[in-house]
Amino acid sequence: MQLDEIRALVAADLAAVDATIRAQLASDVALVSQVGEYIIGAGGKRLRPLLVVLAARAAGSRGDAHIAAAALIEFIHTATLLHDDVVDDSSQRRGRDTANETFGSPASVLVGDFLYSRAFQMMAALDSAAVIRVMADATNTIAAGEVLQLMNSHDPDTTEIRYLEVIDRKTARLFAAGARIAAIVAGAPPAVEEALERYGRHLGVAFQLIDDALDYRGDAVVLGKNVGEDLAEGKPTLPLIHALQHAAPADAARIRSAIAGGGTDQHEPILAIVESTGGLDYTARLAAEEADRARAALTGVPDSVFRDGLAALARFAVTRSA
Repeated sequence: MQLDEIRALVAADLAAVDATIRAQLASDVALVSQVGEYIIGAGGKRLRPLLVVLAARAAGSRGDAHIAAAALIEFIHTATLLHDDVVDDSSQRRGRDTANETFGSPASVLVGDFLYSRAFQMMAALDSAAVIRVMADATNTIAAGEVLQLMNSHDPDTTEIRYLEVIDRKTARLFAAGARIAAIVAGAPPAVEEALERYGRHLGVAFQLIDDALDYRGDAVVLGKNVGEDLAEGKPTLPLIHALQHAAPADAARIRSAIAGGGTDQHEPILAIVESTGGLDYTARLAAEEADRARAALTGVPDSVFRDGLAALARFAVTRSA
């Protein structure tokens, strides 16, 4: 099942999510609407809202509360993107200038704050203490993950364990939270909630592992961002960590210097080292294992075409080229 076919399973829901996102972006402060629409309107895969609506339908949702749940998850994700791009001083995302490049860093940070607070207004409107508890814990964990990533930046001694802790907190937790609140608003039993949360967490790890691999061998036009950004920013992601552990001493020294200094001048030689030491293959293998765990978690979810869609989404996460 291709991504378009997965989306087709919940096409009406996704259209409703987009409409809700745009309605909730409305503000009497023009700059808020402009910046919010700029980044939301850039499109993207919208995997997190897709995950939420598929999970809700798989959990038996018959109402429309999952529409708001999917929209608020996208708002939180978008807020993190706005803040990330400022922290990383990124200039490109989804094939065009980042919001901080276009509107400036202060506007990006403040509109990111607006989107966070709007997401919590939407949670409150769902009138579910369970949803608020899950999302409060998730957003706090994501923020801590951002700080951990900052601590790892330019540190060539970052271990695989430290790296995996960052992506568990920073990426996987939002996937897990989205899947869990989908089950909550659907009124699913606790066992289904837990199964979907496990699915979301493994899916999030798999997705981020492939994202980090694509930073070394992706196509900038297809990816919609500059290839090699992680290395340029001194981020020791798994392909680089694995290469550092298995490279010859001279190559390892070159990697350590590139991590510590950042910049783009070392991208090609470092890429050659990453490939020769099997860093990309190792990362892809771990991602495939996480996707397998995600699909295994779905045995706790009732059989349906929507569960099939979730399984297909896990396959897409590790076979994509963007």
